[in-house]
Order: sequence, then structure tokens, then C-alpha cells
Amino acid sequence: MEKISVNSNMCDGCLNCENMCGSVHTAPRIKIIEHKSSFYGIVCQHCESAPCIKICPTDAISDEKVDTEKCIGCGLCVMVCPFGAMTYTASIAEKCDLCADREEGPACIKACTKRAISILDPAKVKAKNQQKFLSKLAGVYEPDQKKGGIVHVLTSQARARLVLEE
Repeated sequence: MEKISVNSNMCDGCLNCENMCGSVHTAPRIKIIEHKSSFYGIVCQHCESAPCIKICPTDAISDEKVDTEKCIGCGLCVMVCPFGAMTYTASIAEKCDLCADREEGPACIKACTKRAISILDPAKVKAKNQQKFLSKLAGVYEPDQKKGGIVHVLTSQARARLVLEE
């Protein structure tokens, strides 16, 4: 399942995403939190073994959304969410559903002027990282420009010697 990702290096904390999400839904389903002069996005991670789904006494929560007709507003899902991503307004629990009802996609992504928010597919990211690792093993990986040069070669050789000497 796809997930929303907020790049903390690009986010400036303008809260456009929160405001837009709040205007589309009854409450914002994304939160931007400042920590040590950086901004981080808190949004539902659509956990594989989601505690919010397991604890819901009425089965109102699924991977994709919260069924507001079934939700009794007990707030248990809010308490067990490891990310603090569940929202609770007007005695109804809510979580990010990637704006499934909007043809143009998630409102938070459209509102972000810095382009710090994107949708990622964890399986594709994993496959890309595996391919990169395999390329390194096969010796065809081209290192970043920043890591090139004689210093990189010397430190790599020194590390290899240390491993062999142990």
C-alpha cells in the first residue's frame, strides 16, 4: 500500500498541508511537528499489523479508512497508534485515506508549495535499494560525486586492510 512521506529537509513548517487537509476533511489528518528546528510530518503509516484495526471493538477501521457509521468514538485507536496519526473529532476517529474520494489525489500534496510531500510505495523503494546494493556488490555501482576522489579510495583501502588484519 502506498504511503505519504514528508521530506523533513524540504519542509519549512508553513502548515499549508494541514490547512488544506482540514478544509477537505472534518479535521486535518496530517500534522507537522517542529523538533530541533526541523519539521516532521505525522500521518497514518497504514501499518501491516495495525494496532488501531486490532483494538477497534466495532471493526470500524480498515487498512484504507474509518467507517464513520460503525465508529462509536471510544478513542482506543487514538491511544494505541504508535505514530500518533489517528485524529479524533466530534466523537469520530479519522485517519489518512490518501484522499481516496478525490480524483486529483491527496490534498496535502497539492497544497505543499515546497514539494516536500509525496506518495511512496514501500515495495518499490525496497526494490530500488536492493538493486543499488546488488550493483555495489557486482562492482558496477557508480558512487556519488561527493564521495569520489582519492580520499574515498584511500579510506576504503584503509578500512579493507583493518578488516583483513582482524
